[in-house]
Amino acid sequence: MSENSPASTNTEAQSQRQRDLALDAEASRLDTHTDIGLRETLRYMRRAMGLIWLFPGAFSARAFLLFGSLAIPITILPWPLKIVIDHVVLGAPIENATGYPFYLRPFVEALHGSTVPEILFALVGLALVMVLLFGAFQQGGATSDQTDAFLDQGHDTATQSENQANWSFSYAGGLWGYLDFIITMRLTQRVNHLLRARLFERMQSFSMTTLEEQRIGDAVYRVMYDTPSFTYVFYDVIFRTGMSIVTFIMAAFALLSAYPTSPEVALIAILIVPTYFLISVPFSRTFRRRGQASRAAGTVVTSTIEEGMDNVLAVQSLGGNEREKEKFATESNASFKNYRRIVWANLYYGNLTEFAYQFLRVAAIVFVATKVVKGELSIGDYGVVFFYFAFLAGPAYFISRVWIDMQQHITGVRRVFAMMDLPVEQDQGDRELPRIENGIAIRDAGFVYPDGRRALRNISLDANVGQIVAFVGPTGAGKTSLAYLIPRFHTATEGQVLIDGIDVQDLTMDSLRAQITYVFQETQLLADSIADNIRFGNPEASMEDVENVARTAGIHEFIISLPDGYDTKLGTTSSKISVGQKQRIAIARGLLRDSRILILDEPTSALDPETEEYLVQALHEAAKNRLVIIIAHRLSTIAQADHIVFLEDGQVGEQGSPRELMAKPDGSYRTFVELQTTSEE
Repeated sequence: MSENSPASTNTEAQSQRQRDLALDAEASRLDTHTDIGLRETLRYMRRAMGLIWLFPGAFSARAFLLFGSLAIPITILPWPLKIVIDHVVLGAPIENATGYPFYLRPFVEALHGSTVPEILFALVGLALVMVLLFGAFQQGGATSDQTDAFLDQGHDTATQSENQANWSFSYAGGLWGYLDFIITMRLTQRVNHLLRARLFERMQSFSMTTLEEQRIGDAVYRVMYDTPSFTYVFYDVIFRTGMSIVTFIMAAFALLSAYPTSPEVALIAILIVPTYFLISVPFSRTFRRRGQASRAAGTVVTSTIEEGMDNVLAVQSLGGNEREKEKFATESNASFKNYRRIVWANLYYGNLTEFAYQFLRVAAIVFVATKVVKGELSIGDYGVVFFYFAFLAGPAYFISRVWIDMQQHITGVRRVFAMMDLPVEQDQGDRELPRIENGIAIRDAGFVYPDGRRALRNISLDANVGQIVAFVGPTGAGKTSLAYLIPRFHTATEGQVLIDGIDVQDLTMDSLRAQITYVFQETQLLADSIADNIRFGNPEASMEDVENVARTAGIHEFIISLPDGYDTKLGTTSSKISVGQKQRIAIARGLLRDSRILILDEPTSALDPETEEYLVQALHEAAKNRLVIIIAHRLSTIAQADHIVFLEDGQVGEQGSPRELMAKPDGSYRTFVELQTTSEE
């Protein structure tokens, strides 16, 4: 069997499809339905165009200006050429002029009795007015002073998408084109700003379970580079298609109005529409798939950059720089390779459509030339007819081209809607949580992840305001999963989580989390000043309050030793701050927020014994008017708790005070302590 046989080609196509599917899976574990058909394409187009109603005034102004920039030149431009040829060059009396559309006849009649210089002077005046309004014109009839704002871009989807986010264009120059350009630029940026803001807000509202599956690089790519796809839908599907149809109708009307006995030229141009459509159909799915592959490859590159920089210290310490460089180079090359596949498809499609156009153009030339030879049309008519043939053929091509281009951009629209359609955290209840007075009661609670993994089962416990409660157990026992049930980062799949007797599922999310502060094990600091980081959860806090909680967390002395003190920007110096210092800043932030429940995940893991002792004493002070829950491994921290909940394999093995649990000779907690003590020795 030859290498280029049908079976070989089919196998190669299947292999490429498998690579595309693997690329989709690597790009996102949440967005799995990437290969859409015609019906879904049309549905996404309809949803995207629904955003028009958010900017009705700007869209109407843009449509009017675009219509004028095309319609006015179409109706005016070719006729001065006919006047010059027939009545200046050939010397035919203008009083005998025929073959002009009704709207231009008053102008021609005004020239009756004029000399050749007067006719030329009138035509120059008309040209000056048109240039002032619409710019200069080229031989084909379109304005050559088109107005645009395109940035430099590369051969990849990302940089071209950024162009679309700040894009503006007008088919006219002059005063008309300037006004069109300004309105379009503002509309483009307003649309993209709205979409980026909405998508960013939506992804921030995902549940913790969803966020754990979402790659940051994928989120960045969708917000930055997929949202501009909507610009194409607005301008090309709505404006370009709409204006192409209007232009086609107006050109056909003007041509048939002037030459009612020669409709064949319009019919030849009309044939371009079904011809181009038949060529477009086989390419549609190819362009959609290649557009999706290009965006997925771009997502992988973005994720690699983000993850590489986030873990740069680990990479350097393990000598992985060369491997990371090679990984990035491979994925970056794959991104460009996938975009080149789009370019190749465009070349094939463009050559086929150009061949079809030239075939029909030759047919039109033969037909019109025959009419001129027979004397049915003048030489001036030849120029007019071909002017309108170009205006008929151009819109026909644009209509088919819009559909093909849409296949590439609809993948970006789909990727945005794929994130917008994912479920977000929602209020399951409508009750407002009053100020917490008693505490938490968990009854027979369990939790199963969406993929079927069970994390917790049959959890029952009580934790009251005024206590320090420690969740203790080996790695993977379910401590963090249990803590996540309280602020409803995870929703219990069985049983109840009660706060002052109210099920958390009956509460509004805002009122629940307003009284719960969670300090995560992985310290989350912002690229802002230390003071603003500490007061993030309580923006109105005074500087005195900020310094007090910093002292409590044992970080005040370090902060004031920095050149800029509390004004130090962590975005530029965070690499010089130790893990323990970052942890204490996060703890100070949690203490400053006036919440009744404070949950600390491994708060002392990076602290020295002296600072740990100081912090634990401070937590006892803080626990006088709140419930403090600590997830901890270190015995020195656990021993200071009022109540210990010991977890094993997602279940409560034992619970009680440290003294009570240590009194059990064969107890799980005592065994856990003894193993740690032995290992430390």
